[in-house]
Amino acid sequence: MNTLLNALRQKLDGEVAVARANIEIYITNPVGIGEHPDIVAAIESQFDILANARDKLNAIDFVESSNEMKHHHE
Repeated sequence: MNTLLNALRQKLDGEVAVARANIEIYITNPVGIGEHPDIVAAIESQFDILANARDKLNAIDFVESSNEMKHHHE
């Protein structure tokens, strides 16, 4: 695996983990989040972050598998 893609994968995995943790907190303890009066919008923004990171991870997988197939056929 390419070192740069591996670093990006780790960064995106971290973004997914943080977003999941934030979603869990919003769901289990919404009254504890005073700076977010619109909890649904706050949860949605975390899902945006999570979905964006997951899409990028899927794209990395696609590129890596495409490169592997290309090198395999050479």
